[in-house]
Amino acid sequence: MILRSLILAAAALILAGPAAAQPLDATSQDALNQTLRILLDPASRGAAIATTPQGAALDQQLRGLAGSDALTQEFYALAGQILTELVQNTGGDAQKMLQAVERAQSDPAGFASMLSPATQQRLRDFAVKISDQRR
Repeated sequence: MILRSLILAAAALILAGPAAAQPLDATSQDALNQTLRILLDPASRGAAIATTPQGAALDQQLRGLAGSDALTQEFYALAGQILTELVQNTGGDAQKMLQAVERAQSDPAGFASMLSPATQQRLRDFAVKISDQRR
């Protein structure tokens, strides 16, 4: 249940932001780098979140799920890792990324299976941390 929620939250973040790995063109790489800076820097993230009601609502939901600032920051870092893999796996093709994120909404396990084993493990470890904190 928590793992599914985390996958869906990461997918929602990917939708809110801009197969085998493919090289990215310079524009796609720049967009990814800018998005990662926003995800990883709390001040930048806060400024970006404040620009949309959906962003603020999603951040509030994530904070409630994470239960602490440290775990919230860890979630955003994990979302950045997932986004990086998604962008690389689709060659930065926005349509393919959207299809993958839409798949996550109905098939979170299928979406997770497209991630690297290291990212899958990080996602499982994070789900355990969230679960342990709720006890």
